[in-house]
Formats: sequence, structure tokens, C-alpha cells
Amino acid sequence: MQFEQSSFIRLIFFWGAVVREKDVCWEYAEKLDGNKVKCKFCLRILNGGISRLKHHLSRLPSKGVNPCSKVRDDVSDRVRNIIASKEDIKEVPSTKKQKREEPKSSPITISQNRSLVTLETLSSPITKIFPNITQNAPSNNQEVAERNIALFFFENKLDFSVARSSSYQLMIDSITKCGNGFKGPSPETLKNNWLEIIKTEVSSQSKEIEKEWTTTGCTIIVETWTDHKSRTLINFLISSPSSTFFHKSVDASSYFKNTKFLTDLFDSVIQEFGPENIVQIILDNTLNCTSVVNHILQTYGTIFVSPCASQCLNAILKEFSKIDWVNRCILQAQVISKFIYNDSSVLDMMKKYTVNEEIIKTGITKYVSHFLSLQSILKQRSRLKHMFNSPEFTNNPVYGNKPQSITCIEILEDNEFWRGVEECVAVSDPFLKVMREVSGGKPAVGSIYELMTKAKESIRTYYIMDDIKCKTFFDIVDQKWQSHLHSPLHSAAAFLNPGIQYNPEIKFLGSIKEDFFRVLEKLLPTPELRRDITNQILLFTRATGMFGCNLAKEAIDAVSPGIWWEQYGDSAPTLQRVAMRILSQVCSSCTFERHWSMFQQIHSEKRNKIDKETLNDIAYIHYNLKLSRAKRSSLENDPIQVEDIDMTSAWVAESENPTPTQWLDRFGSALDGNDLNTRQFSNSIFGPNDHMFNL
Repeated sequence: MQFEQSSFIRLIFFWGAVVREKDVCWEYAEKLDGNKVKCKFCLRILNGGISRLKHHLSRLPSKGVNPCSKVRDDVSDRVRNIIASKEDIKEVPSTKKQKREEPKSSPITISQNRSLVTLETLSSPITKIFPNITQNAPSNNQEVAERNIALFFFENKLDFSVARSSSYQLMIDSITKCGNGFKGPSPETLKNNWLEIIKTEVSSQSKEIEKEWTTTGCTIIVETWTDHKSRTLINFLISSPSSTFFHKSVDASSYFKNTKFLTDLFDSVIQEFGPENIVQIILDNTLNCTSVVNHILQTYGTIFVSPCASQCLNAILKEFSKIDWVNRCILQAQVISKFIYNDSSVLDMMKKYTVNEEIIKTGITKYVSHFLSLQSILKQRSRLKHMFNSPEFTNNPVYGNKPQSITCIEILEDNEFWRGVEECVAVSDPFLKVMREVSGGKPAVGSIYELMTKAKESIRTYYIMDDIKCKTFFDIVDQKWQSHLHSPLHSAAAFLNPGIQYNPEIKFLGSIKEDFFRVLEKLLPTPELRRDITNQILLFTRATGMFGCNLAKEAIDAVSPGIWWEQYGDSAPTLQRVAMRILSQVCSSCTFERHWSMFQQIHSEKRNKIDKETLNDIAYIHYNLKLSRAKRSSLENDPIQVEDIDMTSAWVAESENPTPTQWLDRFGSALDGNDLNTRQFSNSIFGPNDHMFNL
């Protein structure tokens, strides 16, 4: 009996030793006699076995163990996660009894004894799905962090351009300051706490902006889009000199042809922000409802309804691209770009010759993309010819003798093609410049008349020896200008712009004077309001008093027209107030690349009321953060060019293969005048719940 007991005891110790030997941390230690272990990194001998060794390697300040000074960072992180995972298991019973505490000053809590879970954590879902993903993991902390961030992007199908957002690096910096053990907020915390907190913060910013409306007034921007299900979505934005912010999105599908519904909708928005604060409403071409426009003009005597300047300019570029020889240039250039962007080795070679410059550009509309890309290809003309004629290209059997490469070489050697590209660039560039000036939330209403006049003059100068081509382009511009863009408000703004009024080279002031007086009568409808207005106009036009001082003259080119009037218009107070309100307005609804699929999800019939409210809040925050970023970066970035190339565009996608671009045929005329680049409509391809590629 005594023998059996001693055997049983020895068996227990044997199995205990076996279990201890299987601990993954034994690979970092040498087992000595008794309960001693020797660290393989610093060679220190520790009492207490594998448990003490773990705390030694983890470098956590606990258990009275001296931290290892020579252990690698990846080993230290791994051991910390092992310790943390065991502590998590012990805490499960107690945490089940606890109710989730509401955040007080901040929902973020930091645990100093908890380690950031990495790929090596045994309970990680990624390691369960991809058990081999941690093999040969990088040992450098920077690489480990980048690897984990990359996995987060891939697992959640996030577009790579997310990494450019201002909040991306801010998030990483904030987590770094928290140190090891920080745990991100749960889905419930994000939805129930942070969504409301950040929405309140964004809303408070918009309230601050409203304070300037009494002086500058504001513009209501109305964006509409009809999707492939014939749903009409209407977005309302409010713009003033400080910022443009998103107000709300409305599904008007069932009421789009119901005049009463639309007039009531516009009335509610106008009343919400105060008709006395609103100078104009910009409608895009899609919402062509004469009865609604007439209702606004008749009901609110001081509010103007204006067209979108960017859409008019896009329509001009669209008509340009339909001209036979222009269209032929675009198609030939696309042959070259498609060949390059559909072969990785050719693309790598191209970037070597162009010093990592892309030869195509993606604009905010298809037609902007056409002419931006022609500009880019013309710029890279010599480098492209050099590449296609180099031995590196011609001697490569993989693509050197391909029919497509031979066609590309023929196009590149065709002087007629390059003359056509130069002509396309010369004609389109002035209008692209105008689009840059009026896009991105700039208060450009006082400049649009002069900019368009200069763009037309550039065509006249270029075609001074070719009256037929000059007339062809002039007819397009004049037709779009008269039918889509010209507005009395634009004329009045030009008249009040000191840079135009005091420029002796300007010849059109006489032709816009009548429009200016008509606008004054609308904004100053009573004799009392118009008292002394004639004398004030004379002071301004004759540059008398403060209008003619040296400071005022020097400031004309240094500050915006609205600020100029604020500083130097005191001697004409009534005209000053009118000028500041008019000159502070935008003339375009083009603010940044819009993602309509987000609004499609909000208005999905399958969602319940609570879910729609959440999505509305997310859209409100998302759109306003984007607008804020666009405003900050407008001085650095091109407002008419998208940062990333649209890989589904006609400049990249092979026509013989089914591409997402071809799916856009189902949208028909709904895209006319509002054809922001194709990635916005990827929802029609991937489905309403797929968030890949900015959905």
C-alpha cells in the first residue's frame, strides 16, 4: 500500500514535469537542478521556475523579479501576451457579474498590467483562421505594428486611402501614448457612447460657424442623385466663408415629382436656418424643377437660386470631348495607358522612366479625368517615347512584339497625335483652371464672370488663325454659359469685386451694370433701405474716400473681395453690407469626392428606424469630417483631382473584359452633369453592405 502511494506521488510529479516542459517559454531558458532556471539571454539564474522566468522576460514590474536587460522585444511582447491571456481567463467569472459602466469624463480606460494583443495571442481569431500567419513574423516593433495595421485593413476591407485621413495618424499617436495594455473601445461603446459624443462635437462646430451668417450670409447647396433603383436622394449642405457643412440627406424617391412635397422640404430647410441668413440656393442640374425654383423666388424675395458652376464647366468639357478629333486623341491616349496599366512589368518600367510619376490622372468627373490625363501624357511625352524605344522594352519577348505594344509605338511616333494632344490641352486647360477656382468651397462668386471671360479669350488667342475651330469651341461655351451658368448674382458680384471694378483692362462692366441694379432692388426692396444708395455706388465706382486710399489699393490682390469690403467699405454702409453678403458666397456644389453608396445604405428599406438613425449620425459625422479636411487641404491639393487613380476608368480597364465601368450603363441619364468618378457607384456592383473601396 505504501509502495502504491509513493508510486502515485512520483507519477504526479512526473506529469507535472511533463506539463511544465511543454510551456512555450522553456525555449528561452535552461532548466537547472531544483526549481532554478537560467535565462538564455542574460544568463541570470532565477529561483521559482518558469513563472518567475516569464516575469523576468516580460520586463513587467512585478513579483520582485529583475527584468531582463538583453531579451529581444518580440520575445518580451510574446511573454506579456501569454501572461495577459492567463489573467483574462482568471477574470472571466468576475467580469460576467459586472455591469458595463457608463463612461464619465472619458470612456477610455487604461490597464497598466494588460498587454496589447498581437498575432501570437493564441485566442486571436486571425491565428485560428490563418494558423501559419505568424510564422517568420518580423522581430522589429515597427514591422510588427505595420503588419497588424495592414491585417486590420485587409480583414475589414478598408480602402488604402483611409491611411491618408488626418484622424489615422492621430489615432496611432494616441494609442502609443497609452502604452502597453490599452484596449480599444468595443462595438457597443463606439455606437452607444462615442457616436453621440463626436456628433455633438461636430454639431457644436457648425453652431460656431452660424454666428458669421448675420454678416456674410450663407448658401444652401442641394446635391441630388438618382441610383439604379430610380431612388432620388437629396443632400443639403450649408456653406459660408469659414466652412461648408453637411446638414442632412433625404430620400425623395416617392415624392420627386410631387411639387408640394419638394416645396415643403425646401421651406423646412430654409426656415431652419432663417431666410434672412440665406443669400442663395445652388441647385444641380438633376433637380430641374421650375415650380420649386419659382416657389422659392416668389416666397423669399431676397434669396437667389443659382446653378452649379462646376457642373456647367463639366458640361463644357463633355461637349469638347465629343468633337471628333478630340475624341480620337482621347481614345488613342487610352490605348497607351491601358497597355501600361494592365501589365505590372511595363508599369514598373514606366515608373522608372517617369521617376515614379503617373501618366494618367483621375478627376472628380469623367471628363475632367480625360483632359487631366492628356496633360499628364503630354508632360511625359519624351520619357514615354524613350521607354518604348529602349532595348529594355523592344528586346523583351514578353511584350516587345505584342500587337498592343506595336500600336502604342505607332501612336507615340505619330506627330499628328501629339499636335492633337497639345491642342486639347491648350483648349481645356483654361476651363480646368476655372473649375479649380470655383471648387473646394471657395467664395468665388465674384470671380466666375471674369474667369469665364478670360477662358474664352484664351481660345480666341489660340485659334487666332483658325476661325472655324474658334467658333466651334465658342458656340459650346456660349451655349452652356447662357443656359446653365449666367446669373444676375454673378454679374452683381463681378461689379462689386474691386479687382474687376478698378481694372482698366476689363471691358464688360457696362454689360453687367443692369444685372447689378436688378440685384440691388431685390436685396433692398424698400425706399428706406435704398436711401443714399446712389451716392454710395458713386463713392465705390469712383474710388473716393477710403475706397481710394493706398491701403485699399494694395489690399485688392492680397485679400478676398468680401474681406476687402469689410475693411474699406465703411463710407458706404448699405452697399458694404450687400457686397459682403454677395461676395462671401460659393458658386459651386463641388466640395469633394462624394460617396453616394453611404446614403443608399441609410435609406435602405430593409433597415429599421433605430438603425437608420445610427447611419444618419455616422453620415453626418463622416461627411462633415471630410468637408473639414477638404477645407484645410484646399490650398495644398488640387480640388478637381482625386488622390488615387480610378482603376475602373476607361484609362485603365480593358474594354474587352467586363469591368465595373460598364456596369454604369444602367444609370443612364441619371449621371448626366453629376458623373463623379466611378468608384462612387461601386455599390451597384458589390452590393449595399460591402464596404470595400470606400463603400
